[in-house]
Amino acid sequence: MKIIPYLQHKFALSHEGAVDMAKACASVTVTNIVLMMPATVLYLLIKDLLENTLTADRIPFYLIASVIILILIALTNFIQYNATFLSTYKESGVRRTALAERLRKLPLSYFGKKNIADLTTTIMSDCAQIETASSHWIPELIGALISTALVGVSLFLFFDWRITLASFWVIPAAFLTVWGSAKYQKTASRQNNAVKMELADGIQECLEAVRDLRANNAQDAYMDGLDVKIKNVEKQALFTELKLAVCVNAGAIILKLGIATTVVVGGALLASGEITLLTFFMFLMLVSRLYDPMQITLQNFAAIIATAVQCERLDEVLSHEIQTGTEQMTNKGYDITFDHVAFSYQDDTAVLKDVSFTAKQGEVTALIGPSGGGKTTVSRLAARFWDVTGGTITLGGMDISGVDPETLFSAFSIVFQDVTLFNQSIKDNIRIGRQDATDEEIMQAAQLANCDEFVSRLPDGYDTVIGENGSELSGGERQRISIARAFLKNAPIILLDEASASLDVENETAIQTALSRLIKDKTVIVIAHRMRTVSGADKIVVLANGIVQESGKPDELLVQNGIFEKMVRAQNESAAWAIN
Repeated sequence: MKIIPYLQHKFALSHEGAVDMAKACASVTVTNIVLMMPATVLYLLIKDLLENTLTADRIPFYLIASVIILILIALTNFIQYNATFLSTYKESGVRRTALAERLRKLPLSYFGKKNIADLTTTIMSDCAQIETASSHWIPELIGALISTALVGVSLFLFFDWRITLASFWVIPAAFLTVWGSAKYQKTASRQNNAVKMELADGIQECLEAVRDLRANNAQDAYMDGLDVKIKNVEKQALFTELKLAVCVNAGAIILKLGIATTVVVGGALLASGEITLLTFFMFLMLVSRLYDPMQITLQNFAAIIATAVQCERLDEVLSHEIQTGTEQMTNKGYDITFDHVAFSYQDDTAVLKDVSFTAKQGEVTALIGPSGGGKTTVSRLAARFWDVTGGTITLGGMDISGVDPETLFSAFSIVFQDVTLFNQSIKDNIRIGRQDATDEEIMQAAQLANCDEFVSRLPDGYDTVIGENGSELSGGERQRISIARAFLKNAPIILLDEASASLDVENETAIQTALSRLIKDKTVIVIAHRMRTVSGADKIVVLANGIVQESGKPDELLVQNGIFEKMVRAQNESAAWAIN
C-alpha cells in the first residue's frame, strides 16, 4: 500500500497535504527522540558517578552535549510546529476550496439527496474536526508510536530483554483495547452526527417558516419538538463521551499495570544480579516518563477513530463523480432537440420515459401539462443540470452530454419562478448575469426589465442593499431583477420557469412586457400553467406521465379536444368564477 494515496483517501487530503502529514509525523518522531536524549545523558552521568569514572576531561563532554541537546530541542520543536500546525492550516484552506470546487461541479441530482444543513456541516464542522485531527492528533499519535517502538527495540537489543518486555507489553495491549472498540465508537459518532443534523434541520426550518408558524399559532408546538431534538443531542453526546471514556480509561488502566510488572520483573532480576541497580533505576524512570504521555496518545487514538466518520463524509463529496466535457462548443445554431429522452432519479423513479421534440431557434416553445408531468425536469435537462438516463439532447446538432456544464451554461439565460437574491446592492445582484459588465450596461439591462419604476423610489437607487434574498423587495420587483440578469447575460437560449405565475396583474403585465423584449430572436422554452401566458407561443408541448402527449401550434391543439383544450377550458371557467 502506498502511504501518500492511503493518507489522501483516509483523511480526505490533497496530495500535498498527504505529503505534509507524512513530514509532520516524521518531525514529531524526531522531536520525541531528541526529547529522550537528556535521559540518556543523565544515565551516562549517573553511571560515571556510581562507577567513579567522572574525570575532569568528561565534564566538557556533558556540557557540550547539554548545549547541543538544547539547540536540537529548540530546532526540532520549530520544525515540528511548521510541519504540523502551519501545514495543516494551509491544507485546511486547500480542503475547503477543493470541497467548494467539487460541489460546484457536481450534478444537481446530488443536491437532491442532500440538505443544506448537512452540506454546511460538512464544509464547516467536519473540516474543522479534521483540521484538529491533522494538527494535534494524527502526527502526535504516529510520532509517539514510532519513537516508542524505536526506543523499545534499542532497549531490547542493548539491555535485558525481559525487563524491556515487562515495561513495554502494556502499550500494544492498551492500543488493542481501544482499537477493539472502534466499531462501537464509529457507530456512536454516526448517531451523534445524525441527531445533530436533525437539530440543525429543525433550527433552519424554524427560521425559514417563522412567519407561517406565527400565522398558525404553532410556535409553542414547534418549539416543543425542537426541545426534544436538543435533548436528543445532549443525550447522544453524553453517551458518545461515555463510550470514549470507558475505552480510553480501560487502556489507561492497562498502561498502569506496566509499572507493576516493571518493578516485579526488574526487582527479581536485580536480586539475582542479572541487571545492575542503574539499569533498574533507568527502567523505573523510563516508565514514569513514558506512560503518562502515552495515555494522552490513547485519547488521540480514540479521537482519530471517531473522526473517521467526518473523513468518510468529506471523502464522499470529494470522490463523487462530477460532470465533465469539452470546453469547445461545436453547435451549429441553437435548436434544442430531445430524442427519445428518459430520466430517472437516484431511487429509479422514472420522471421522463420517452420525450422527443425540438425547440427551434427564433421560436417560443411552451411546456405545459399537469403537475408532475416532467416540465421542469425537461428544462433542467436542456441546460444539463442533470444528465439523461436514456436518449440524447442536442444543441445545434451537438450532444450536450459531452460539453462541460459551465461552458454550456454560457448559452443559457434562466429565469426561475423562485428568484435567489443576495444581501447586496441591486446593481451587484444584476451583475451576477455578467461579472465584467459596466455600470452603464447594468443600467440598460435594468431599464429593459422595467426596474427603473421601483428603483427610483429606493433611498440609494441601484446602490440600495436589498436584504437577505431581497427581503426589502416585493415578489414582482425581485422577479424583474432576475429578468435584468438575463438581459445582461444576453444568451441565445432563454429558459422561463413559471416566471410570472405568482404575481399580481400589474406586475405580471410589466414582466410580460420585459420578457417580450428578452426573448426576441432567441431559442425560448417556457414553462407555464396559465394558458394566456403561452397563447402566443409558436409551439406547445404537452407533457403528462413522462411522455409527450400532444405537440403543435395552440390553434391546432385547441381543435383536438385533448389535454391542452381541457386546460384552456378549465382556466376560462375559473376566470369566470365570482363570489355570490
